[in-house]
Amino acid sequence: MKGRAPKTGYSRDQFGPAWADVDRNGCDTRNDILARDLTGETFKPGTRDCVVASGILADKYTGATIRFVRGPDSSSAVQIDHIVPLSLAWQTGAQQFSAEQRKQFANDPLNLMAADGPANSAKGDSDAASWLPPNKSFRCEYTARMTAVKAKYKLWVTRPERDAIQRVLAAC
Repeated sequence: MKGRAPKTGYSRDQFGPAWADVDRNGCDTRNDILARDLTGETFKPGTRDCVVASGILADKYTGATIRFVRGPDSSSAVQIDHIVPLSLAWQTGAQQFSAEQRKQFANDPLNLMAADGPANSAKGDSDAASWLPPNKSFRCEYTARMTAVKAKYKLWVTRPERDAIQRVLAAC
């Protein structure tokens, strides 16, 4: 446990290309997570079932059901959230990772989930002390996953973050 490091030097680019195919299955990470988290998904023809065209998300952050349809005016309704945001990771230890470790972190399925776009935007780069899902029934799982990701990558927590995590998990 210690304070957040400065954001100096942080950029999304520090974590490699967005949605790399780190598992080398031929599909980028965004589509892997959409395929994992949506139900009734359909795929864009000719993509070897890689590019998700549509599906239904039972959003854990809000409890709402969201229809995902790929397109410039609709894809943002469902976003892929980094449970431990990249900026937060940078400020709590990831600035010391190698470029490859940061790329793996940014594409780790443990740290990713499909989520309601506006809820994800509201979360921004917040930690558990600053933001929790509006859907209270998901807070235990969310906090446990955030803790698991931080432990896996040996990222530290701030005192307010630790206190918030303990408060949530004590009520589970």
